[in-house]
Amino acid sequence: MFDWENLRYFVAVAQTGSLSAAARRLNVDHATVSRRLGALEAELKIRVIDRLPRACRPTAAGRQILELAEKMEAHAFAIERLALTEHLPMHGTVTISVPPVLANNFFANHLHEFAQLHPGIRLSMASQAQRVSLARREADIAVRLFRPEEPQNVTRKLGEMAFGLYASRDYAHASSPDDWAFICYDAQFAEMPHQKWLESIARGRRIACEVSDITTQQVAARTGIGVAGLPVFMGDDDPGLQRLPFDGEPYARDLWLVVHADLRHAPTIRAAIDFIVDVTGRTFAPDARP
Repeated sequence: MFDWENLRYFVAVAQTGSLSAAARRLNVDHATVSRRLGALEAELKIRVIDRLPRACRPTAAGRQILELAEKMEAHAFAIERLALTEHLPMHGTVTISVPPVLANNFFANHLHEFAQLHPGIRLSMASQAQRVSLARREADIAVRLFRPEEPQNVTRKLGEMAFGLYASRDYAHASSPDDWAFICYDAQFAEMPHQKWLESIARGRRIACEVSDITTQQVAARTGIGVAGLPVFMGDDDPGLQRLPFDGEPYARDLWLVVHADLRHAPTIRAAIDFIVDVTGRTFAPDARP
């Protein structure tokens, strides 16, 4: 019988397309992935991966093995989720994947509340812009800025994150909209809905600077360099900023909570869900918006 652990490394390489990407997913080094893959091929006495100059691709036999291995992996994760639901109530670790804008500027300010309510549960907050797989237990719960579509997950709309225009309180052109300069994203984020909204408001007015993340845009706005489009919960709470009235369409992002259907009734997961719903409801529910 071959080592099942080696099969897990093969699945990661086949799904990600490279040894280095598989290493990042599995939190090991490149050499470990290569060694495990070689061991599997030696055990099975066939080549399962073609190592190309810029990528790794399953061989014909590898593709057949991958189909079976992915089913095995799915069942393994299902067993893990089942075990989690049987843990002692209100003890354990719950991993929550949250977009950086919310992790840094919102949830971090409320973690102490959860710790007081549930001292036996440790929240692990992962600040991630990329999508994670709940089926693979990359997180137990996710908060997302788009409506999830995975059929095996349960979703709930938490509210809306409204945006406004903000500048420093001593911004020289605050009362002269024609002279506003804008703080925008750089070119790699040109297709983001937030960026497109900012461009529709700017309508050809000068771009003062380009910044790749919204928290740094907030800091830049405080210096007086220009006008930033920020979530209202961030801008209104910043004593160094003022909200500017503007002509144009309002903008908001929906907030969604996602949990795998197998985990939603686990006591620790339920406690974390209730906490997320409560704290987001105070700020992002429609009747909470200013």
